[in-house]
Amino acid sequence: MRRDFSLLTARQFDLLVCGGGVYGAWVAYDAALRGLSVAIVDQGDWASATSSSSSKLIHGGLRYLETYDFKLVRKALTERSLLLDIAPHRVWPLRFGVPVYSNSRISRFQLKAGLAIYDFLAGSFGKRMFKVMSHLYFNRNVFSKRFPFLKNDGLKGGFTYGDAQTDDARLVLELVAGAMEAGAVCVNYCRMTGYMESKGKVNGAMIFDTQDHKSAQVYARQIVNTSGRWAAIAEPGRSWCRLSKGIHLVMPGLQTTEALLLTAQSDGRVFFLIPWYGMTLLGTTDTDYLGDPDLVLVSNEDVGYLLAEANHYVSKSWTEKDVVAGFAGLRVMKRSDAVSPSQASRDWEHKTTSNGVHYSIGGKITSAREDAACIVDSVCTQLGINEPCKTKNRLFPWAPEQNYTEWSNAITSQAIDLGVDQESAVWLTRRHGKRAEVILSNIENDAQTAERIIPSLPFISADLLFSASQEMVIHLHDLLRRRMPLLILAKLTESDLLRIAELVAPVMGWGQDRVKYEVETCLLQ
Repeated sequence: MRRDFSLLTARQFDLLVCGGGVYGAWVAYDAALRGLSVAIVDQGDWASATSSSSSKLIHGGLRYLETYDFKLVRKALTERSLLLDIAPHRVWPLRFGVPVYSNSRISRFQLKAGLAIYDFLAGSFGKRMFKVMSHLYFNRNVFSKRFPFLKNDGLKGGFTYGDAQTDDARLVLELVAGAMEAGAVCVNYCRMTGYMESKGKVNGAMIFDTQDHKSAQVYARQIVNTSGRWAAIAEPGRSWCRLSKGIHLVMPGLQTTEALLLTAQSDGRVFFLIPWYGMTLLGTTDTDYLGDPDLVLVSNEDVGYLLAEANHYVSKSWTEKDVVAGFAGLRVMKRSDAVSPSQASRDWEHKTTSNGVHYSIGGKITSAREDAACIVDSVCTQLGINEPCKTKNRLFPWAPEQNYTEWSNAITSQAIDLGVDQESAVWLTRRHGKRAEVILSNIENDAQTAERIIPSLPFISADLLFSASQEMVIHLHDLLRRRMPLLILAKLTESDLLRIAELVAPVMGWGQDRVKYEVETCLLQ
């Protein structure tokens, strides 16, 4: 992946996509596969906003059954099943536990009914994924052994059910890479400063390169705005959208490969404990947001809320000292009269203004593929192009073509033989798919790169160097927050950052002044 701003001015495009989150990436990828000439830009890095601040889940949304939003759940579960098939390295099964206590807001019977409906809407019955995804019930003793860190007082038993997990930032990156392979021009750190129009219809946009401080007129027959929170605060999005802040805390690992769905004692909201890269994600909150979209922060109130709710369930209480890091994102939702953001619909909407600009409003990372296909259908109709969606049954760009289980086992064994520890080897296949083979060949040339970057997390130096050289990294923060999320999974010291920056400096072409600047910038994040 190579960044080249000059390619934006080389010709008129069929489609310009403004916004490089999950919706923009899916739109660009689908459109490029259909044969359209496509450009996509983002004012920051790929997935640098909401799309790297999610719960890292590919799920139907069990809690939406309480509001009878069966259509949304069925849609998301259908996409979950599809993604598990076409992206086995990027989306993998994750089992959730739901404890039942004597004072639980939802009874065992209600949970049983809801989980049966969830399985039914997923269409799992009679299929190979049924044993993996369907719900099960365990008595108190068995459930307690499965989740030994939970409090036992009042515990009556619990259910488990299947959903799926991903690395959200890498999912977006892979789609952008796929769009590039299909001929799209993809440039990060480019801000759209305004539309250009001819006879009342948009025919391009002004784009500013924040790296070289150059402006360009980019001509396009159609424009799709997938800028999320920034579209929501400008006209006409202000009248369409509602913003909700969600935060997650990164906590110590709980020595489990399964997640937990829990209910907050204070307000009845659902929150999660999710294993991720050996750590635990605790979240999420859901509060209306009216502030600056560039200044979304984790507040002390947010931290207090999540810790208090988690400590109702975790036997060894967490304090603020246990918090490794936190991150915040803004959900864009359709404007509604719902009193609480938790009650507002998570479904998606496509809007087109009188000048012809298409807007993507709301939605979920799980169902973004199908929603993006609807946008591209509309774009194709406007262009007079009759090409169906190409993403539905197509393997992800980095998915191996062989049987995934057999391939993954073989690659993991090869990595271990080269000195990579088993946990890092497993994550290497998930992070890079078939490109892991290239990384292993690099280790053969330099055995020291098989070592972990920091002892506590499953990331190796060879992965870091490959990501720095091959994944359109501009800043150290891009590399350590989205390509490899070390910044949120560990408390990196200045010396840690300096060591990492000096390691990648040769492949990034950085001198000492640039290394110092990048380290100082990361310390401010």
